[in-house]
Amino acid sequence: MARIEWPFVGTEALASGTVSERALRNQYDRIYRNVYMPTGAELTAASRAMAAWLWADRDNTVGGLSAAALRGSKWIDPHLPAELFRRNGKPVPGILIHRDELLEDEFELIQAINATTPARTAFDLGRRGGRIPAVVRVDALANATGLTPPEVQPLIDRHAGVRGLVQLREVLAVMDAGAESPQETRTRLVLVDAGLPRPETQIWVDDWRIDMGYREFKVGVEYDGEQHWTDPRVRTYDIDRHAELLARGWVIIRVSADMLRLRKHTIVVRTCASLRGAGAQWPVIGGILGDRVA
Repeated sequence: MARIEWPFVGTEALASGTVSERALRNQYDRIYRNVYMPTGAELTAASRAMAAWLWADRDNTVGGLSAAALRGSKWIDPHLPAELFRRNGKPVPGILIHRDELLEDEFELIQAINATTPARTAFDLGRRGGRIPAVVRVDALANATGLTPPEVQPLIDRHAGVRGLVQLREVLAVMDAGAESPQETRTRLVLVDAGLPRPETQIWVDDWRIDMGYREFKVGVEYDGEQHWTDPRVRTYDIDRHAELLARGWVIIRVSADMLRLRKHTIVVRTCASLRGAGAQWPVIGGILGDRVA
């Protein structure tokens, strides 16, 4: 028998002869009641969403982070509960049940599974948790789907009384589909929250791309993950790329995990100093730098 690689309903697989009872016991792990995956297979946020949908007898709508995962959002912790919109049934460990009523244009089929639309998914994710985690999640959804803030506005208008709309509006005001990692989102928010104009994301300079920055003044800001420091190939590429950007007049502010976690002000000060050195005269720069000399 061929090995099943995706979540499946155990009783259905047994009835069809796809797996034997012995194989089901020895080669597959139960994710939810009567829903299995191969032993040792990676359980992703998307496969967990599919498993939860099967657990609920396919009579539900996948939402929240689960809907985002099905649509290709990255950086979703697969250990977080799956999320379903379902009117009936008791909660179960590993599945978060939402009982809100969805309107007909707020869900659609994706991979043969009912899931909330990108706009409805952002509407839900943007209202939950703190502002920064919400922006990270909505950025990732926008990066995967091309979602824009105006697409979410009709849901705000029709659901005017729901909780979290103040935060959602703040999230939509700064969301950016150009963010390619949670750290890029957090770096961008450090600049915005300091009062600087919103940086442009994913700037192409000839064959080179910059995470974010201010094109007019040729000041870029980049988050360097661990691989930028530990992988020799990435390190060599970065050295060559930064040399090419420098030759084109660009200054690159490099941000590390330590800076993003503990020294946010350093990011802001270095960016402001470079902007002022390039001729930017925004009042916020003087307020941040004080009597510092660029």
